[in-house]
Amino acid sequence: MSKEKAKKPKKMDRELYEIELLRLQAELVEMQEWVKSTGARVVVIFEGRDAAGKGGAIKRVTEYLNPRIAQVVALPAPSKREESQWFFQRYIAHLPAAGEIKLFDRSWYNRGGVEHVMGYCTADEHRRFLRQCPIFERMLVEDGIILLKYWFSVSDKEQYKRFKSRMTDPMRRWKLSPTDLESITRWEEYSRAKDEMFVHTDIDIAPWNVVESEDKRKARINMIHHLLDSIPYEHVERPALEFPKRPSSNGYRRTDRALLREVPDYASTLKASSEQKKYVDLEDEEIL
Repeated sequence: MSKEKAKKPKKMDRELYEIELLRLQAELVEMQEWVKSTGARVVVIFEGRDAAGKGGAIKRVTEYLNPRIAQVVALPAPSKREESQWFFQRYIAHLPAAGEIKLFDRSWYNRGGVEHVMGYCTADEHRRFLRQCPIFERMLVEDGIILLKYWFSVSDKEQYKRFKSRMTDPMRRWKLSPTDLESITRWEEYSRAKDEMFVHTDIDIAPWNVVESEDKRKARINMIHHLLDSIPYEHVERPALEFPKRPSSNGYRRTDRALLREVPDYASTLKASSEQKKYVDLEDEEIL
């Protein structure tokens, strides 16, 4: 008797996802007000394999937040000068001051993953990182920083599907790089590097939180819910605002529009067409 083929888990219902996401985003705004009013400092690290959904999760976290308070840190490759510095030095400049939230789209953990696997650092540099990283993070937490670390986990099969969709998706093609594609052939090497990194850096004071990301909708909901549950924020009463009355005119007249260089009204030339297609994010759809 042949074994039945395992059924693919059903993805989270889109309507339910959107309703709950909006509720959680409203809570993120509440949390932001608490951070601002109390002077708290928050660091959230997003790590994981390429195409695991880190960028999409960050986008949903920050969508309604004040960019002066919640800022994304996505550093490029280090310059020659930065390469000569202590490894953690360039990240320190991006740590939060009072009342700030910093979300690291990849972080110092580059050294434990891609740099190690791709040979961008030496074996000694890698060993030094694994030894110093827990010490560095303990210093951050002991100084009062709220540090949360999320690892987005995706299977090799799902990662391959997402990479493949990006090859033909003009909206996501920029996300692919030679290093990304080479990661397909180095799956086990990245797995071993991640396991070794967890052994050294999954510490009580700053543990890793693993987000299963086969279903991006579930991953976003689970990650944001955990983030909110991990920060001891409380509702902050905002000062009452009174809408002022507009004062009477003192004779000002607007500049004649004929004297202004207006942007052409392209929108008025558009007409609905059956040939127009709505963009579909293949990575979020069942058809993948």
